[in-house]
Amino acid sequence: MDWNASLEIAGRKIDITQPTYFIADIAANHDGDFERARDLIHLAKEAGADCAKFQHFLADKIVSQKGFDALKGNMGHQTEWKKSVVEVYDQYHFRRDWTQPLREECEKIGVDFMTTPYDYEALAEVASIVPAIKIGSGDITWHGFIDAVAQLDKPVLLATGAATMVDVEQAVDVVLRRTKNIVLMQCNTNYTGSLENFKFVNLNVLRSFAVRYPNMILGLSDHTPGHSAVVGAVTLGARVIEKHFTDDNARVGPDHSFALNPVTWRDMVDATREVEYSLGSGVKQLEDNEDETIVVQRRSIRLKAALPAGHVLTADDLECLRPCPLDAIDPRHWDAVLGKSLKQAKTDGEHLVWADLE
Repeated sequence: MDWNASLEIAGRKIDITQPTYFIADIAANHDGDFERARDLIHLAKEAGADCAKFQHFLADKIVSQKGFDALKGNMGHQTEWKKSVVEVYDQYHFRRDWTQPLREECEKIGVDFMTTPYDYEALAEVASIVPAIKIGSGDITWHGFIDAVAQLDKPVLLATGAATMVDVEQAVDVVLRRTKNIVLMQCNTNYTGSLENFKFVNLNVLRSFAVRYPNMILGLSDHTPGHSAVVGAVTLGARVIEKHFTDDNARVGPDHSFALNPVTWRDMVDATREVEYSLGSGVKQLEDNEDETIVVQRRSIRLKAALPAGHVLTADDLECLRPCPLDAIDPRHWDAVLGKSLKQAKTDGEHLVWADLE
């Protein structure tokens, strides 16, 4: 199997040579309010997001209340929820009659509309109107659904939280049987936003992905505070970044506390652009802005005292001092200079050039 090292999302080229593509996962942070959802799209765009993303789920098609009751409270961060799991999912679900107007709102302001569909009906509804489809980490073993997504031959953004490499390889194989357009995203699915989570983000998995799948497009779906993990991921080759987005981290709701807000999102984008500029080509070379420093910071071989023509140079005659004019002999040629005679007289402190020697 092979895969594309470059793909397009809504006409935007995505590959290792391009600026990072930022997905603002509004998710449930609309709090069940259409106007909030629309406002968050605008705020995300203003903060530098390339894409405003939602989640298409219905409570009874994503969770089993009986199943969660049987867990007897051992539900991770969901243990703190004041309502039952089904009630929370129902309260914060994306109303499906919002799909078209919010997609049109995104189109109007120039931000991509995307979603994670969590059931087959949702997939059918959005298939023709999204430029790519995100598969959430929790569905990495739902191969039938992954296959249905991949059959659409749109870019598939595959999140890999709480998964082993075997889980990842199996899911990737399902995708690649249908399409070469895949973005493989490292993820840690602890949603508490705790500083403790940084030690579990495991960004070096991106290196492992790059070895296992050379030139595959990589990404990060991140839930840690701030943007340190994002900057690290971009440095390691990620070019698609997904972070939750809200307007107010103090709001009550399942995703607000660990989301970025318009200020911190802009900080993330700006910091990432700085890193992208800093990464460069990887070719070690004299850079365009170093033309002067190569002269003023390097040393040249200079005379300690005035010497007459014909003088045979010894180590006692010479010293290595800045600057190093472009015609100067630099210190790496020290041994080659010793024993040479001067063709013409030289003054104290002058630098040597090859034309001076015979």
